[in-house]
Amino acid sequence: MQKAWFYEEYGPKEVLKLGDFLIPSPLHNQLLVQVRAAALNPIDFKRRQRPIFPSDFPTVPGCDMAGIVVGKGGGVTKFDIGDEVYGNIQDFNAEGKLKQLGTLAEFIVVEESLVATKPKNISFEEAASLPLAVQTAVEGFKTAGFKEGQTVFVVGGAGGVGTLVVQLAKHMYGASHVVATCSTPKVEFVKSLGADEVVDYTKTRYEDIEEKYDFLYDTIGDCKNSFVVAKDEAPIVDITWPPSHPRAVYSSLTVSGDDLEKLRPYLESGKLKALIDPTGPYTFGDVIEAFRHLETGRAKGKVVIFPFPSHHLPSCVPSESKNKITSEMFPQKLSAPSPTLNAVE
Repeated sequence: MQKAWFYEEYGPKEVLKLGDFLIPSPLHNQLLVQVRAAALNPIDFKRRQRPIFPSDFPTVPGCDMAGIVVGKGGGVTKFDIGDEVYGNIQDFNAEGKLKQLGTLAEFIVVEESLVATKPKNISFEEAASLPLAVQTAVEGFKTAGFKEGQTVFVVGGAGGVGTLVVQLAKHMYGASHVVATCSTPKVEFVKSLGADEVVDYTKTRYEDIEEKYDFLYDTIGDCKNSFVVAKDEAPIVDITWPPSHPRAVYSSLTVSGDDLEKLRPYLESGKLKALIDPTGPYTFGDVIEAFRHLETGRAKGKVVIFPFPSHHLPSCVPSESKNKITSEMFPQKLSAPSPTLNAVE
């Protein structure tokens, strides 16, 4: 058995429970991964609050993880037992439902195409903080056709995606000038990421900014207001759905481990840094508190869960995986949740 956080109804963070799940066996082209760290994203609590996507209950939330391969199905060619991997595991079937449960579990199964080898110079916590946010950031630049040498205005430069947009614009895509918005306490932090100029939104309105920019990247869904800083024909990226301005491009994310592999040189060189919110990491028992912090919108970087209960265990195939459980049968029988952990505020 393994421990996992789950919910059986839509609602606030208090619907989350901690219970026992059977450990799944990997199918063809799948890996069984012992999760060492996971990260939370806004989509995780939005899915919990309302049925954005079809979901079977119980639902284990979480997209991002880093861990160690402890089992694999037939057809796996890229990874071996003991490999350290990371990735965004969300994958949908023909009905639009997630194929597997989320990453707030000690063990998960995942298609090998969705993960990449963890760079050795970053920790499990740092690796877990990257996948969904960095894939979203990269997709926006690709979808809207960013060109080297353009000027960029980033709305929300201190958030989980915004911190990566600033770094990618400056260090990977060759922006000539990067401007980002944030609140007063985060100005120096955003400058440290590579922003040439930082706009404190508590002191300056969009209408007061005279300069117009070649590329607008809005990470908080404020295009209906921020569009005034963009040139007339400038691409506008909005990572929220639906986009808040008719000119905005919404990038539909295609999840792939290959995209993460392409970022390896930038991570290994230190040009791209994983940024964990300083209030964390949160322990596995503090998941509800971690969601509380994420839902305030005040996180500076990614909210990460570490360590997991299985962190102290040797990386080997768990005995439960020898039974005939498959990921298609998962989830299985649950035990009663722990009332102590469920009450965490």
